[in-house]
Amino acid sequence: MTRRDGTTHLEKLIRANASDLLAYLERRVDPRADAADVLSEALIIAWKKARSAPADEIGGRRWLFTIARNTLLNARRATRRRLAATDRLRQELEQTSTGPDHDSSDTIDVRGAVTQLPKEQRELVELVHWDGFSIADAAQIMGVSDSTARSRYAAAKDRLRALLVGAPEDSKHR
Repeated sequence: MTRRDGTTHLEKLIRANASDLLAYLERRVDPRADAADVLSEALIIAWKKARSAPADEIGGRRWLFTIARNTLLNARRATRRRLAATDRLRQELEQTSTGPDHDSSDTIDVRGAVTQLPKEQRELVELVHWDGFSIADAAQIMGVSDSTARSRYAAAKDRLRALLVGAPEDSKHR
């Protein structure tokens, strides 16, 4: 519902309560700077539900705080899920890293050589050998043509060969 001065009821509610909503969230969000993100999310939800906003100021204020609280609870749940997933991944990586080949000198040599490749070649090699993509799939992921990916891959193989076994870098790829 638009008023004569061009503002909606919700705009007036938000103007009257935004600083209090932000303070409410800042006292409950860690880090405090994330309170602005939660408030932004809450206001988006309020705009989507504008038709259900109570007409009176007190009811409208309570309605906004309810939305802010529910948004905060959702943000906390999402954070807990993300942290739990991160912990599970960390544990899985720790278990994987204790495997027999993890600390072998060959593995360390190859990883070191890959880090010395130019950025585009390194990303391509990692996508193909570490992530299991084909060269064509890796090309799409990187946003380059298949032929560009193939030539980068050939150059990367030549460079890795030179780094790992001392073969001349300018040898032709067959």
